[in-house]
Amino acid sequence: MMNHLNSEKSPYLLQHAENPVNWYPWSDEAFAKAEKEQKPIFLSIGYSTCHWCHVMAHESFEDKEVAALMNDIFVNIKVDREERPDIDQVYMTACQMVTGGGGWPLTIMMTPDKKPFFAATYIPKSSRQGRSGLLDLLPRVKELWNDRRDELLESAQQITQSLQTIGSSPGNETLEEPVLDIAFEQLEQRYDARWGGFGQAPKFPMPHNLLFLLRYARRYNSDHAVNMVQKTLKAMRQGGIWDHVGYGLHRYSTDRSWLLPHFEKMLYDQALYLFTLSEAFQMTGDEYHRETAEQLVEFILREMTHDQGGFYSAQDADSEGEEGRFYVWSWEELESILSSEYMEFMQMVFQVRKEGNFADEASGERTGHNILHRRASWKELTQDLQKSETELLDQWQHIRQLLFNYRELRERPLLDDKILTDWNGLLIAALAKASRVFALPKARQAAQRAVQFIQHTLVNEQGVLLHRYRQGKAGLASHADDYAFYIWGLIELYQTTFDPLYLQLASRWQQQMVERFWDREQHGFYFTSHDSEILLVRRIEVSDGAVPSANSVSALNLIRLSRLTGEPSYEERARMLLQRFSSDVVAYPTAHTLMLCVLDFVLGPTQELVVATPDPLTDSPEWLQKLNRSYLPGMVILVKSGAQDKLNTIAPFTTEMKSLDNKTTFYLCRDYQCEQPVFDANALELR
Repeated sequence: MMNHLNSEKSPYLLQHAENPVNWYPWSDEAFAKAEKEQKPIFLSIGYSTCHWCHVMAHESFEDKEVAALMNDIFVNIKVDREERPDIDQVYMTACQMVTGGGGWPLTIMMTPDKKPFFAATYIPKSSRQGRSGLLDLLPRVKELWNDRRDELLESAQQITQSLQTIGSSPGNETLEEPVLDIAFEQLEQRYDARWGGFGQAPKFPMPHNLLFLLRYARRYNSDHAVNMVQKTLKAMRQGGIWDHVGYGLHRYSTDRSWLLPHFEKMLYDQALYLFTLSEAFQMTGDEYHRETAEQLVEFILREMTHDQGGFYSAQDADSEGEEGRFYVWSWEELESILSSEYMEFMQMVFQVRKEGNFADEASGERTGHNILHRRASWKELTQDLQKSETELLDQWQHIRQLLFNYRELRERPLLDDKILTDWNGLLIAALAKASRVFALPKARQAAQRAVQFIQHTLVNEQGVLLHRYRQGKAGLASHADDYAFYIWGLIELYQTTFDPLYLQLASRWQQQMVERFWDREQHGFYFTSHDSEILLVRRIEVSDGAVPSANSVSALNLIRLSRLTGEPSYEERARMLLQRFSSDVVAYPTAHTLMLCVLDFVLGPTQELVVATPDPLTDSPEWLQKLNRSYLPGMVILVKSGAQDKLNTIAPFTTEMKSLDNKTTFYLCRDYQCEQPVFDANALELR
């Protein structure tokens, strides 16, 4: 049986195209049918690499008995949260409000006019352990809809009214330096000194917390803040959340010690982790971060890159019907691949055990499988194994290649090959940053190709960004994240290449974002554009989740663009954002750590460096290498090589900043005051 999903582009929706459930995509057709037949709507939201989405699908949506009930009672709608984050945002908020929690799969029952009266996440087929199953729940909903509909409609109306009152009101606080201390103290209280990260379990990477801590450490010369970042990054890198064989970061750890992850790999996690590694390296010079970054770039280019330059969304957690099957190892498998010497190495270094080295999340019993995780750094292991670090690394690389080759013969997890503008923007930013910090030309080239891909395929005939590309077709309305994250990527790419094209594009898209998303009355960027589909509520988000909010990223983009172009309206709008969300930030500082990074920039010191060179910048001179390795988060750099008439147009304040005496000339401005030009970069007093 084919339902109404077979012509969709989303890999997630296509996974459900042969379900006996008569699924519709989110569409006028589905809502018209519900209205005509006076049926409630069963809305199911998930994404292609979600483990529990797969469980609910196999258990219930592929089951004819459950499907018959659903088709009889409801009009059934499937939504890919990655394609339609605007829909997911509204109904996830409803779920969190009603149940106190959220997650995916998200299950909503609602009226034909889109008002929810029931919310849950995963629901089993049959009732168990106090959790109602669909076979019991659905007939009960039918009974209520037929006999007590007024009660359901009243509940739906109350939930909708509550939804419409949630949101940021204009801030009335003044954001000043003390809020940075409060945020640090709160993170310090939650910091896990033994295992790194924050809180107990589950543990998410949350790189924007680390970006804030790095800025805090620099401002106050705090060794403790640096150590929190170092411990967390290294604990993740040594733990099971990192794929030691093929590289890349899994989504999150189910336990405190970063051992047992949910195994999907999301593009945005790779991007934010890479960006953070780059800044941590600038701050500390720790070569450990270089190694991890180079391996992460290798994974992205090998497995997450479209042949035309865009980046795929995710790799699934499941293969062969089992979560993590692609990534775990039995003792017998390892013995069949490795010599006894290598097996001893795996026991000592990666905690491999005959009975398995982790317990099942649900049963608590040993599984017989092993997740590779290092119990210590290579330097620390040299003492136990009586080998040099070089010897250990050489041995591991040989073992890793054997394991990689063997693993390539396994059934691979599903690749979600849709290309999303927002997540690509994050990765462009990260690759551009990593390319200049670690001198990785292939990372820069990948970022440049991705920009070309977006400009050529994800811009419609009206010159407006689109959200998704897959199998030759682009579509879906863009959101604030698409603009904010892509502009971030363009700014970072300009700071890497100094090609005025990227600065020009960043300015152009920023102007369009203001036109399409700006709240003209109370300030801030709506998540959806002014001409978008009308949902129950139109949100302005500022709190950071798995990715930072569009408003926080935009505030940082705007203030950097103001310093790069000399356009004061950009900075004025950035300060409007800080004021608009000031009450939210003061109330919950650690939920807004990227906005605190913006505050750190505004508080200064800030610097603009214009470098005028007589010849084109064809290589990376020593002065630039030194700047790229330096941690200067409050600094922007412009380079004028040759005539650079285009830069004079984009950044008019640089017009008279020319190469003097046919030499490379450095013009430094600090906190709105410019110093005399110098010819020696070492003479610059950078702060």
